[in-house]
Amino acid sequence: MDATFFFDPACPWTWRTSRWLVTVADARGLRVQWRAFSLAILNDGQVPPEFAEAMAASGRVLRMVEALRAQDRHDDAGRLYTELGTRTHDAGDPLGDRSVAAAVEAAGLTDAAAALDDERWDAAVHESHALAYGSAGPDIGSPVLMVPDATRGIHGPIITEVPGVEDALTIWDSMLPLIRLDTFHELKRARR
Repeated sequence: MDATFFFDPACPWTWRTSRWLVTVADARGLRVQWRAFSLAILNDGQVPPEFAEAMAASGRVLRMVEALRAQDRHDDAGRLYTELGTRTHDAGDPLGDRSVAAAVEAAGLTDAAAALDDERWDAAVHESHALAYGSAGPDIGSPVLMVPDATRGIHGPIITEVPGVEDALTIWDSMLPLIRLDTFHELKRARR
């Protein structure tokens, strides 16, 4: 893999970053491995009631993402996330069982849909989350990006708007050498 992207499907910031990474991957011919990062696990299961349905749906999707990864179906996991994010983050459909089912069907992944409700995949979600958190944490959230030849991952990059190809590649080309430096820690500015 050229990049491993750990994500929680409920996070709008993560969605924008994923679209940046897809742009970069398309332009540079990179392969992306899609992995689970759970905001519910990060918050020790303390989910405010208004986010309970979205977090439950997110957890179901992350089971399927890890099931697809176990079968080396990275492109399928990416297609599932694209279908789900387009519905929820772009079109404003709430993240829930209905949007998940529609995304699975649109992505052509009904053959793997049983993983959504298979609690045996919860251990793989926890392992993936722990890998991402251990790589980039503490004090991080979704997303986490890991690349080969880097000893640690990074939280982010956090992108407020999905950039065009030229700007997307500028971010990637600027970030890649930094992420591979063990001495690099953080770049940050306030969100607007």
